[in-house]
Amino acid sequence: MTRRNAAARRGRAAEARRAPRESVFAERFAVFAECLLTGVWITMAALPLVTLPAAFAAGARHLRRRTAHEGGGWGEFVADFRAAARGGWLVGAAGWALAAAVWVDVQAVRAGIPGGPLVGAVGLFALLGGAVAGLRAAAVWEPGEAWRDLLADAARRTVLDPAGSFLLVGGLVVVACSALLVAPLAVPVLGAVAAAAVAVEERRRRR
Repeated sequence: MTRRNAAARRGRAAEARRAPRESVFAERFAVFAECLLTGVWITMAALPLVTLPAAFAAGARHLRRRTAHEGGGWGEFVADFRAAARGGWLVGAAGWALAAAVWVDVQAVRAGIPGGPLVGAVGLFALLGGAVAGLRAAAVWEPGEAWRDLLADAARRTVLDPAGSFLLVGGLVVVACSALLVAPLAVPVLGAVAAAAVAVEERRRRR
């Protein structure tokens, strides 16, 4: 029995070696196309606004599965989204509250209130830092993990890994510019931002 199992394994290995492999270009283009599709899924799941962190978490987990050649599709994305949304909607609500506070600060700057520029700059940096920490937390989310713990760890990584954080800030700027120039372009770009967050976290894990 053992010999037959060993022979079967050798046969499968030989078939894998004979099987045609995708070119590097084809594989990378497939990942790029998957990112664009994931951006559409993230947008659909984030329509209630407070579900944005959960949508990014589900999208990032989908991309991790695809790059690991573990399959996955719309059904798995929906299941992950539902699991992430159980606590993720509170994170989304807090994020939008912070964005509203920053908007008030910007209005204070425009009105010329004394000290307004300083308050506005602090608010903007806080908003960017919170967004980066949220992306980093979403990039490593797994079912059953608490968002509070994920965000606390992500906040430390945001400070300790400035290169990765600046990369994610650049991604957010691209999304904002895409929305201002041609709004539909921001939809697929969201998938690229999720992929960037996954890559940043994987890079830091391997260091």
